Parts: sequence; structure tokens; C-alpha cells
Amino acid sequence: MSRQSIRLEAMDPIEIYGPANKNLEALCTYFPDLKVVARGTEIILDGKEKDIEDFTVKLHMLIERRKHKMNVTPYDVEDLFDGESSPDRFKLSGDSVIVHGNDGKPIKARNRTQQEMVKAYFDNDLIFAVGPAGTGKTYIAIALAVRALKNREIKRIILTRPAVEAGERLGFLPGDLKDKLDPYLQPLYDALGDMIPAKRLQEFMSEGTIQIAPLAYMRGRTLDRACVILDEAQNTNLGQLKMFLTRMGCDAKFIVTGDASQIDLPNKRDSGLLKGIELTKDIKGIKTIKFRNEDIVRHPLVTKIVKAFEKGETAE
Repeated sequence: MSRQSIRLEAMDPIEIYGPANKNLEALCTYFPDLKVVARGTEIILDGKEKDIEDFTVKLHMLIERRKHKMNVTPYDVEDLFDGESSPDRFKLSGDSVIVHGNDGKPIKARNRTQQEMVKAYFDNDLIFAVGPAGTGKTYIAIALAVRALKNREIKRIILTRPAVEAGERLGFLPGDLKDKLDPYLQPLYDALGDMIPAKRLQEFMSEGTIQIAPLAYMRGRTLDRACVILDEAQNTNLGQLKMFLTRMGCDAKFIVTGDASQIDLPNKRDSGLLKGIELTKDIKGIKTIKFRNEDIVRHPLVTKIVKAFEKGETAE
């Protein structure tokens, strides 16, 4: 057993300990065999030498993080142990973990096109990710957004879809507008539920840190320091797409995903996704990632189903 003391220099201890010592308590949960006593600017550690060394390293990492943030929270403490790589290191490795799921499973790019999407996210402020169903466009987009939120790179995640039914009518569904829209937005909830614990996700949604809404609710807003994802963008017309893209505020990241082969609009020619991509293709800071049938990561049959339907549509 060893004893060591650490003194916090040139800072108010509450900046590190947190209100009611919440940050310090969160850090101590990772060292159950270590006795930690905080007295003002001094922290006294009693325990195994290895635990003391590891605790000291993590504490100094938390102090370093405080130098670059207004404040640190217990979620910053969690990030110290999550293993997510920094943005710079992440860009250098194609197999880097984007974020860890609730079960600890690492979520990472599974093929070259997904890797291109991840790289494009760091190099551009607006990404179009287009291609067939099952290629992971939306899932990777949400993983990148959750990662940015955990790393305090953004303040909000906003997920939106055009309220266009795939052959069904929302008006016939029971309940109020939220009840009608929730099943339609379920794929977004599912992806978030894989990456954020249910209780914390509910808190984020209650406080507005994570928002899920139909596209019409975006009108008139300016979205600063947010990661904003427009899903199923093939069901927007050009005017709606323009409205969405012009919501971009300072320090924002926009990701637009869609599949031009699954347009649910009454007149398929009204879709503005491919038109919008063509109009913005020469603008610096905008990148288009095109997924192919070979990038499908669902059940192997999905690739064959997509090809079969494409062949049938071509024959027609």
C-alpha cells in the first residue's frame, strides 16, 4: 500500500471536483480499491501504487480538458475511459472507433465507403451520403453526431425527416402529431438507442440536447454548434432541401442522407436530392459520398433484393 498527495495549482478545486464533488465521485468509481480524500486543493490517495498512478494520469487528463472548456462534468470523466480517439488521430486510421455502443461494442466504419464518409465529416461542414438501403448511411451519421456530442464539439443533435408516407397515411394513425410521427421516426430512435443509455437519451431529449422532428419544423431556425442530419432526403423537393441547408449556423455540421431509388413522392421527378447535389457540387466544404450495392451491410439477401428490384424497374 502507498500514499501520495496531489495538489491542484492555480485553479479553484470546484472546477475539477464539480458541484458537490460529482466529477471526483465519478472518477473514484473507476478505482474502487483506492481511498481518495479531497481537502481543498489537496487530494490524498491511499492504495496500490498502480491505482495511484492510473488515477493521477486520469486526473491530469481531466485538468487538461478543463483548460479547453468552460466546465467539465461527469460525462467528461466517462469520456476519459471510453477510448474514443481524438479527431486528429481518428482521421489517420481507417479502423478507428467512432463511438462505443451501450453494450461496449465499438461502432466503426465497416467498409471503404463508410470510411470515406467519416473522413469527409472531419474535412467538410456539409455531407451528402446517397445510396441504396442498408449501407449504413444514417447509422454512421448518427454515430458521428453522438461522438461529437460526447466530445463537446457540438451542443445539440438535430435529426429530421420529411413527413412523407411510404404508401401509408399518417392521418389514419391514432394519437396526436407526436404519436403519429414517432413510428415514422423510429429508425432514428433505434440508432440513438444503440449508442446512448435509455435514461440518458430521455434526459437529452427532454432538455432539447437531442431533437427529432419533421422537416417542416426546421423553417425559420438558425442551427448553431449542432450536428444536423436530414434523413430520407430523396423525399424532399428542391425548395425544401434549400430551406434545410440554409438553416446552417456557426460551427454546425450538416449530413444529408438519401436513396434516389426509394422516392415516395407522388411525382418522383419532384425529388430535389440529386438536383441539390448537382447544384452544390463545386462548393468548397461540401462533399458527396456515393454508396453502392456492394456497400450494403445488412443481411446478404438485402444486396440481392436491391439488385432484383433495380433489374425489374429497368425492364419496366
